[in-house]
Amino acid sequence: MNDLELENKSSEIKKELMKINSQIAIGTVPKSPGKVKEMKRAIAQILTIKKENAPRTGQKTEAKKE
Repeated sequence: MNDLELENKSSEIKKELMKINSQIAIGTVPKSPGKVKEMKRAIAQILTIKKENAPRTGQKTEAKKE
């Protein structure tokens, strides 16, 4: 998946997670409580993939020799 697809998937999962969290806050039991953990894990995996693929900036330069 490219970065745009990963971003779209992440935002989709976050919206669904927000709906489930609001249900929990109200006091209703979600249809599948185990799905919350799966969603959080999926978001973390997407963020990890994005971080691995991101170009590295601010790399250390060689120390000046005096």
